[in-house]
Amino acid sequence: MGERCGWVGQDQIYIDYHDTEWGVPEWDSRALWEKLILDGFQAGLSWITILKKRDNFREAFHGFDPREIATWGEAEVERLLQNPGIIRHRGKIEATIGNAQAWCQIEDRIGFDTYLWNYMDGVPLQNRWRTLDEVPAATPLSTQISKDLKKEGFKFCGPTIVYAFMQAVGMVNDHLVDCPCYKSVAAMSR
Repeated sequence: MGERCGWVGQDQIYIDYHDTEWGVPEWDSRALWEKLILDGFQAGLSWITILKKRDNFREAFHGFDPREIATWGEAEVERLLQNPGIIRHRGKIEATIGNAQAWCQIEDRIGFDTYLWNYMDGVPLQNRWRTLDEVPAATPLSTQISKDLKKEGFKFCGPTIVYAFMQAVGMVNDHLVDCPCYKSVAAMSR
């Protein structure tokens, strides 16, 4: 068995995230939405910044309940802009409210989980990368999902953000084949 994927580093929060969460298939609509939102907040920042603030985000955004957040307005935006525990970016905060509204429409129509997993025919893609250099930043599929999400009203969901999201929620298994997590994540496919 080889070493962990090279992006992990030595920080325990990153190691725990890699070993227990990253690449594990997520089937829950609300949890999928939360991860997409957090990936949007990451734009321009490192993921470890988001991980270290994730509990603060969950508190500030009331457990990432999209039905509640969809009702928010300027008062909540101003409250969040004063919260030093999160990324205080007006555009990303406002996008989260709009993305909650878009999530509600998709959830009521088909289910956000079904909407996303239909792109994969319900089965995670098992990539077989040997080096980090082989792993793409975006793919034609992440580009298509990004375009489709934008048509639904989502923001901060470009192809690179969507691909990072797909990796995080296990739509694709991008653990390197020599990583100890590769086989266990592959075994979690439905």
